[in-house]
Amino acid sequence: MNTLSLEKKVLVLNSLVEGNSIRSTVRLTGVNKKTVMRLLVEAGEQAKEILDTQMVGIQSRYVQVDEIWTYVGKKQKQLTENDSKELGDQYVFVAMDAETKLVPAFKVGKRTYGVTESFIKDLQYRISTRFQLSTDSFKPYFNVVDSIFGTDIDYGQIHKEYREEGKGEKRYSPAQIIRVIINPLIGQPSIKHISTSFIERQNLTMRMQMRRFTRLTNAFSKKLRNLECAVALHFYHYNFMRIHSSLRVTPAMQANVTSTIWTWENLLLGTQMKKAA
Repeated sequence: MNTLSLEKKVLVLNSLVEGNSIRSTVRLTGVNKKTVMRLLVEAGEQAKEILDTQMVGIQSRYVQVDEIWTYVGKKQKQLTENDSKELGDQYVFVAMDAETKLVPAFKVGKRTYGVTESFIKDLQYRISTRFQLSTDSFKPYFNVVDSIFGTDIDYGQIHKEYREEGKGEKRYSPAQIIRVIINPLIGQPSIKHISTSFIERQNLTMRMQMRRFTRLTNAFSKKLRNLECAVALHFYHYNFMRIHSSLRVTPAMQANVTSTIWTWENLLLGTQMKKAA
């Protein structure tokens, strides 16, 4: 990988974040498969460090949180007693600012109380203002938010009830929603802003731009580390490089994290653009 030119590395990374698989990236770029994988991991680790450094002191008013499912190695029902704990179902917890569309925090892990707690603690560390938080009705959220924030947050949940499927019916998309319940839980959240619409749209963006998240294909992560690096690379590109269609700037620019559009060179060469004034 060290023998690749900077231009070739940029070509590979652009291919990966636009939803191409490892093998299709190999065909498009002519770069060896193992080299593509090494570049993904190296760039993903660097992306993690940059995001960890830059996503602090965020000023936000409305934050939406959701989890997106994927798996590593094999699906949960295929696991055996001797399989590693890294295999099977994995979830990506994602927090998004509803106004700037910035993603200040995310975490890959099992859908457990402990992982949820770690994720919410990280979110608290990155946002410096009091904000309104919206989540779905996943049970651990309330206790975790209450124990970490106390009364220093406005928090509400949105609970969606779905139509039961008929016997033998098989679906590949969400079932029909029959009722939505809004639950203000902590502080004084604005009812009209208790929503997960923006973060659910971000789930679609992730499935479209990371091949390993695409449903009904044979694309999946073989190792947890590969998944973590791919997710970090995606959010580096999303926050700092990709012009949001409705904002006309990157989410990081909209949130005053930076004043300029970043490039892959900032990541590969270890340089960082100046902060916004």
